[in-house]
Amino acid sequence: MADATADTTDDDTTPTTPLRFGIKTTPMHVPYEDIRRVWLEADTVPEIADAWLWDHLLPVAGPKDGQIHESWTLLSALAAQTERLRLGLLVTSNRIRPPAVLGKMASTVDVVSGGRLVLGLGVGGTHQPPGAGGIAGANPAIAEYEAYGLSLVPPGEGLARLAETVEILKGMWTRDVFDFEGRHYRLRGTRCEPKPVQRPGPPLLIGGWGTRLLRLVAEHADMWNVPGPPHNTVAYVAERSRVLDAHCAELGRDPGEITRSVQLLVSYDDPAATRKTVGRLVDAGMNHIVLSLPRPYPPGVARWLADEVIAGWH
Repeated sequence: MADATADTTDDDTTPTTPLRFGIKTTPMHVPYEDIRRVWLEADTVPEIADAWLWDHLLPVAGPKDGQIHESWTLLSALAAQTERLRLGLLVTSNRIRPPAVLGKMASTVDVVSGGRLVLGLGVGGTHQPPGAGGIAGANPAIAEYEAYGLSLVPPGEGLARLAETVEILKGMWTRDVFDFEGRHYRLRGTRCEPKPVQRPGPPLLIGGWGTRLLRLVAEHADMWNVPGPPHNTVAYVAERSRVLDAHCAELGRDPGEITRSVQLLVSYDDPAATRKTVGRLVDAGMNHIVLSLPRPYPPGVARWLADEVIAGWH
């Protein structure tokens, strides 16, 4: 795992809500039985508050012909077999499923889980228009979307579609019959029964770090999630958190209402380094740490995380 301890930040923000830990099992090149094993074990470890999958249809690393599980189907199966963990995807691609279909799926999973779903959403696959500075062939979503007949859209359109999805979800979860007329989506006579167990609906998590996306987080989300080390430095995560604070100030929203969530790749060989990075993320104001597990998953990994990484933070 890349060590972020060399990063520096002047941010003295401290979490305004209690620190929580989750785990993430990326369902790529991993058998279903191994994912199930980790989730069932984590369900018995009180130090772990939640568990997460991701949302891809083809492997984005390793052998291209490797197995990968469809995330919402898998999430429903795991929801039915666990009792305590809150659960969701980091994050659902808004480009793969029509918004109202996603809302119906989420309602069902919330019912199956007894009200434990957190709906994680992201823009999904986008492309840079010609001349925008993108690197040809560098976008891993291209092959995935072509394989499944999905279309990439420019980033601005992707963000606009995500905003409409949020409006659709909130409408269909709170109204008996729902119509919607947007620029990108149109619904007539949408019904969603049964409604989610959680009212007015599952907590909404929005993932990403763009400035315009953080405005959407400030407007609508209960949680914000961003990848941390090794994908982004601790200093960058802290800077993006300050951008979110600024949006909240402009909107008149208390920034403490939004849980600050970050994903951190675990080092099995050096848990002390992982703990040290957790500390830096907490110092940067993050109050929800999702420990992403490299494959393969060792036996007893959930209990090991609680003892070697999480212990002492509660």
